[in-house]
Amino acid sequence: MAHAYTPGLKISAQTIVRSERRLPLMGDVLVEVGNQVSAEDIVAQTDLPGNVQMIHAANLMGTSPSSVGRFMLKKVGDPVEQEEIIAQSNGLFGLFKSEVKSPISGTIENISDVTGQVVIREPSTPVQTWGYIDGQVIEVMENEGVVIETWGTLIQGIFGIGGETVGQLQTIVSSPNQPLTPELIQTDHEGQILVGGSTVDRQTVEFAIDKGVKGIVCGGIDDRELYQLLGYELGVAITGAENIGLTLMITEGFGQISMARQTFDLLLHRQGMKASLNGTTQIRAGVQRPEIVIPLEKDSNSSLDKDRVIIPSALDVGTQVRLIRSPYFGQLGEVTKLLVEPQSLETEAHVRVLEVQLHNQERIVLPRANVEIVE
Repeated sequence: MAHAYTPGLKISAQTIVRSERRLPLMGDVLVEVGNQVSAEDIVAQTDLPGNVQMIHAANLMGTSPSSVGRFMLKKVGDPVEQEEIIAQSNGLFGLFKSEVKSPISGTIENISDVTGQVVIREPSTPVQTWGYIDGQVIEVMENEGVVIETWGTLIQGIFGIGGETVGQLQTIVSSPNQPLTPELIQTDHEGQILVGGSTVDRQTVEFAIDKGVKGIVCGGIDDRELYQLLGYELGVAITGAENIGLTLMITEGFGQISMARQTFDLLLHRQGMKASLNGTTQIRAGVQRPEIVIPLEKDSNSSLDKDRVIIPSALDVGTQVRLIRSPYFGQLGEVTKLLVEPQSLETEAHVRVLEVQLHNQERIVLPRANVEIVE
């Protein structure tokens, strides 16, 4: 029987990790190919143009649009301050002069003798792209960004919130079955990325934020706790822009789920090391996983083939999988049967399916597209 292929999570003790660091629009790249950079280094920068505001100067001064230029006290390109007078009419016999004041600080961008309007643009906003991981620049995209490569540990999760952060890795539970609770978090955990076991709740996350913790990696979280933490339901498109004060990565799924032993042991082995954490998650087209990257000193006697954990891409009986659709989202199981012929579902869809035995021994049949391989 032909193999069925499906995506899987990457969990590698040692591998090459490449990170593309790209500006949102054209700018300046500050590093060159071959440069060693740290996660905190600024590698590229640009300026986002400020918003513009239109002022109908002709109406305010009671003049024709073609006359506005004669009454302007500022010209195109001049900086202005909020409430500064930028135009003034002659008035009647030198009296009753009309003034036009700038409502914002910025720069005069345009003076129209057709509409009588003055365009003022707010100051630009500087945007900087940082390295995110310690490594070497292997490619420069002119005026756009760079690609940084490192040798290290890579662990992908199933779900995350919050953007990129960097901190010292600290495992504060004794086993992958132990939940992360507030009493385990101490003052000296400020600036660190904490590793828990089976689950984390809203109270613990909020306590960690108060203590200045930069990130949390844990096995599971209840969806109700997540809703209470954010104050709204997450959509299905993409996460990562949440500004809650730290980055959260869930390795297994929703509910009371222990972290996989392999993942827990790997994180425990990297105790005290510098790590980069990104909670950005996209589960539709262009899948993006939350991840934690821990740069390592590459052993000259090791090879990629020997040290990389290979994630199989072929489904077979006995393959460990994670379910990625409701109502079993986040649960783990083992493939017990691969049905060759397409089957009709309750939704009337006609698709290829498989049988999975969950950890509670329940057996279910579902589309092959609803699972991912877990190594």
